[in-house]
Amino acid sequence: MRDISLTRNIIRSGSFYKGFFGLTFAIALQNLLTYSVGLADNLMLGAYDQTALSGVALCNQIQFLLQMLVSGASDGVVVIGAQYWGQGKLEPIVQIIGAALRYALGIGLIIFGIVICFPSQVLGLLTNDPEIIAAGTEYLRIICFSYLIFAVSNVLAASLRSVGIVKIGYMISGSTLCINICLNYCLIYGNFGMPELGIRGSAIATLIARIVEFIIIVIYFKYKKTGLAITPKKLLKVDKRYREDYRRFSLPVLLNQFQWGIAQSVQTAVLGHLGGTAIVANSIAVITFQILSVVVYGSAGASGLMIGKTIGEGKKEKLKEMVKTLQIVFVGLGLVAGLGILLASGPILSFYNITEEAQGLARQFIVIMAVTTIGTAYQMSCDSGIIRAGGDTSFSAKMNFISMWGMIVPLSCIGAFVLRLPTVVVFFLLKWDQIYKCIPVAIRLHSWRWIRIATREDV
Repeated sequence: MRDISLTRNIIRSGSFYKGFFGLTFAIALQNLLTYSVGLADNLMLGAYDQTALSGVALCNQIQFLLQMLVSGASDGVVVIGAQYWGQGKLEPIVQIIGAALRYALGIGLIIFGIVICFPSQVLGLLTNDPEIIAAGTEYLRIICFSYLIFAVSNVLAASLRSVGIVKIGYMISGSTLCINICLNYCLIYGNFGMPELGIRGSAIATLIARIVEFIIIVIYFKYKKTGLAITPKKLLKVDKRYREDYRRFSLPVLLNQFQWGIAQSVQTAVLGHLGGTAIVANSIAVITFQILSVVVYGSAGASGLMIGKTIGEGKKEKLKEMVKTLQIVFVGLGLVAGLGILLASGPILSFYNITEEAQGLARQFIVIMAVTTIGTAYQMSCDSGIIRAGGDTSFSAKMNFISMWGMIVPLSCIGAFVLRLPTVVVFFLLKWDQIYKCIPVAIRLHSWRWIRIATREDV
């Protein structure tokens, strides 16, 4: 009789789960500490002034766009680097890092230039509240100087992940968090003899933390044995063949991240034009989601490394059981993360000095995020983790383009400005793609047409 058991082809090796969850929690801890920097700003500014909180929430959308684009450049290093790592070839990874740095620095420079020249105009695209724009402009004029530093640090950290070195990530993020909290306490409120700078103090604290983050990772590369013999000369002189390889696999990821980042800014603009209360509630809901869903994003990163390394090793026969096992794990992590978001909403909201209306709306937003997290855990991990690591970097760009610009943005704009639906309904229309995208992702995954070799044989 044919075996149709759900447990068939499920990996039972303890070493597999130890390796997977070890990578997952290391990447999750790094993400947790990174998002905690934003949470610290939110909490400390939320207790200081609601207008300042709203201004920083809008500025964080620009940071989010930068992060999406730089992460796209970094993901190219991980996709190609993990396969070379599986082959035991590390020298080509240095070439790929050099190519990625060119893209990341270019992205950082463009966004910096736009923001430093037109800060209030950029924020005016996200809200029509002059007080929030004025507060955000103060923050933006300072924080934009961290953009280039962030771009380089992110690519260098990704290069370490591509060869399985993940601990340094949370060490760096932990240092950034501690510095940011201490300086926030001093500079926002004027403690320990420091001037009370409010929103500008928060920006200065974050800028200093980013500088320290960059210094730490440079020192790590200089004095630790990573296997990556990186020198300025090698990063500047990149072989044309590797630039082409990087462009081929990374350009679809960059395009996907760009349109995704723009779409998120459009979503924020939709809510921003519904009033300051919606901006505050969205900021709280998003940061709560980010903090409690770090394991989900960690699992995507871990699965990507393991899939890429397995393909590089040429062990394609192991992929089927690995993919089936990971899908079950993703759903389980989504359920746990969703429950965690619900349970944490009360304690997190208690920290904010905001109106009852904003509290109630934020609570409704968080419930929606808790439910959609289950879909995020499955489709995002399968897409960004497995499919992208397998070498198919264009599927995600196509799917998200159709989903975001063909459904999410038009429907939410119609709901907000034509039908005048309640704010919570508009928020749901902005987030429900995390559920329905599970269908195309599952179809693509089980087609097995996503396996592509990203490495060269002549090295």
